[in-house]
Amino acid sequence: MSLKAAFIFVAPDADPAVHRALVDTPAVKLTAVGVKNYPQAVEIARQLVAEGILAIELCGGFGHEGAALVRQAVAGQAAVGVVRFDNHPGLGGQSGDEIFR
Repeated sequence: MSLKAAFIFVAPDADPAVHRALVDTPAVKLTAVGVKNYPQAVEIARQLVAEGILAIELCGGFGHEGAALVRQAVAGQAAVGVVRFDNHPGLGGQSGDEIFR
């Protein structure tokens, strides 16, 4: 049985209906999804858990607040991990907490 996991990235113009991909390996089925802000990340995380995702990794654009919101949203139904940049180079040196609330 393979692990069903997800990677959520945050970008201002991301549309989760369009910016979504599946990487299917024998060991891991990874769904990558782009969202435009934290509220949308919360919604998508809940949907992914409903689809059987057991692990969610958040991109470095998520700050501490964004990661906490996703963790609270999945309520222990999936493990949540974070790629950490306190000041993300792709966000002009800012944290996602300053941009995507």
